[in-house]
Amino acid sequence: MTRILLAVFLMALVSYLPRVLPMAFRKKIQSPFLRSFLYYVPFAALGALTFPHILYSTGHLASATVGMVVALALAFRGKDLLTVAVAAAIAVYLCQLLLA
Repeated sequence: MTRILLAVFLMALVSYLPRVLPMAFRKKIQSPFLRSFLYYVPFAALGALTFPHILYSTGHLASATVGMVVALALAFRGKDLLTVAVAAAIAVYLCQLLLA
């Protein structure tokens, strides 16, 4: 029980520090390179975490690829999240029907 509480405390500390430290240092970052790098880090991290799981989310690589291509095409056209998600799910479903 003590180990569980210690683990919870440490995880709370680890997730709390990155949120508090930027507020503690109010100085604005002057370097345009560093500012642009920090701006794109969340997008890059999300892509790196999401992309491998997209390819293995279905039973077939082909249907996962079809869903990903449909989602990317609609997202680049500026469609909203619900439209992209529903269209990608329908595309995967139809591709799975064709593969079965």
